[in-house]
Formats: sequence, structure tokens, C-alpha cells
Amino acid sequence: MVQGSRWKHCVRSPRGIATRSHLGSRTARYLLRAKDLADARYFEPLGVDDLARAAGLSRAHFSREFRRAFGESPHAYLLTRRLERAAALLRTTDRSVTEICFSVGLQSVGSFTTTFTRTYGLSPSTYRATYPPASHYALIPACVLRVYGRPQRRTFREDR
Repeated sequence: MVQGSRWKHCVRSPRGIATRSHLGSRTARYLLRAKDLADARYFEPLGVDDLARAAGLSRAHFSREFRRAFGESPHAYLLTRRLERAAALLRTTDRSVTEICFSVGLQSVGSFTTTFTRTYGLSPSTYRATYPPASHYALIPACVLRVYGRPQRRTFREDR
């Protein structure tokens, strides 16, 4: 046991560093919290510091544990989420490449184009051209669906 009232639940590792014996499950839960934040709010200007704060860990320890748990750095994971969303928007909308770049949380169109091309093997414009135009995916507005989804005969009577 490590001396001191605060670290009674810690054990000394072979290197002489105090470590928590139950760090694994607790850290995994905190890492999932940070991963969920990256998945849900990829479009915001998030950084590794923000994800580490969500996990309640220091930046260096968070990065090390995240890479160990998920196989890639937190920055790479966040960039992958952003590029996946950008690819979906390129396939299903007519929005400009610039607009898509900024809507997924990236700050530079040049960096976006370079990274997208490196990841998908095609530039964003070429990638979009390989799919049918977005007009083929046009959806029926919700107000129209509600009008036609209503019962044709009135089955509820009002009390008089």
C-alpha cells in the first residue's frame, strides 16, 4: 500500500509508481464517455483536450489509454468520424464541398480535401460524382406525410 490517506486503495507497481488496482474498468468507462462525445458532437470544434476533460484524465494519459483501447489516437478517431459524415453528406446532398467541410467541424477546405483524398482515394467532388444526384434521394416533407397519414374517417366523437 502507498502511504497516505488519499491513496489507500492503490498498490505500488514493479517500477515503484503508485497505480490504482481497479483502473481498467473505470478508465474504460471514462474512455467510452469521451468516445460518445466525439460521436455525438463531431461537428463542434472539439480537441483532444476536450475529450480528455470529458474522460476526467490528463491529456497524455487519455491519449495513451484511448490508443490502447481503440487502436487509434483520439485525434484520428475524431477526424475519421468527421470524414465519414462528410462522405455521407457528399452522397446524399447538393451542398457545396466548402459548406460540408465547415458543417462537419473542419476549419480548412484545403486540409479537408487533402485528408479526404488520402482516406477515400478520390477528391470530394469526384467522390460525389460517383453517386446518383441528391435529387434522387428527395424526401417527402413531414407536413405532407402527416396530412396523408391521418385517418380518412373520423372515429372520435366529441361530447356535446
